[in-house]
Amino acid sequence: MLIPPPTPHPDDPVELHFAPQGRWARLKFALLGRPLIWGGLRQAGRLPADLSVQQRFKVQQAFSRRVLKHLQVSLELRGVEHIGKGPYLIAALHEGIADVLCLLQLPLPMRFVARREIFTWPGVGPVITRLGHVSINPEHPLGSFRELWRGAEAVLDGGESLAVFPQGTVAGIQTDFHRGLFEVARRLNAPILPVALSGSHRIWEHPFAPTLRYDQQVALTVLPPISAREVQTLSLDALRVRTRRAMKAAVLTPGTPPARVFDPDRDGYWDGYQLGIDPDFPELARKMAEHRAALLRDSA
Repeated sequence: MLIPPPTPHPDDPVELHFAPQGRWARLKFALLGRPLIWGGLRQAGRLPADLSVQQRFKVQQAFSRRVLKHLQVSLELRGVEHIGKGPYLIAALHEGIADVLCLLQLPLPMRFVARREIFTWPGVGPVITRLGHVSINPEHPLGSFRELWRGAEAVLDGGESLAVFPQGTVAGIQTDFHRGLFEVARRLNAPILPVALSGSHRIWEHPFAPTLRYDQQVALTVLPPISAREVQTLSLDALRVRTRRAMKAAVLTPGTPPARVFDPDRDGYWDGYQLGIDPDFPELARKMAEHRAALLRDSA
């Protein structure tokens, strides 16, 4: 019988572990990878707080490029010609922490929205705080929306794009999109740039496992932007569903690195987290609904 890992709680302290796969990988990561990552984070933590848009972008892009090169990630960029001047609200599919490294290879200065707990991670938290990334708490939807709205307004007004993961989780391809990104885009009259990623979950499996792999393939596909005019004229739910389906179709195209698939029997049900299942995956949606109904009965 397969026993799923214990589901963490959003307020649990996080310890970051890396378990490179294979003897050669363990040696390479110990000698080169770990010093590269932690040394780069320490260096970034000492940067001036008043960096310009281009300075911040160059620092982050250079760091991410070094890490991807060390990990021998084969990153295929598709649809880069769709990128205009910006700034955009970037809607990106989410599979793992390596998504951030891959997105930073786009020719577009950006900051990121991250769960509040990531701002407490050792080594990482002080850096993303200093670089001005946006913290939200998805388990409190109203407050989270306000944080996203305020953060997006400040970032876009400063000339940078803001990358948002509308799934709000790295669970897998079957997770639904939250509405917040699309509502913020309408309120700010901002265009949306959809970006589909797949394959990145194989690089580092956190939080499901500490497994770290070298020599993985990742595809990043930039879809045509959704203009501010479209954001204003389409219904938000129609826009959300259309965007969700287009992005997932891009990663399910033959020849694209496999997307992560969520299996609650393997991964846990992640009770206490905002984890919605895309209704286009009805079997899993039904299974999750039955699990949550049982929890409510048990707690009554």
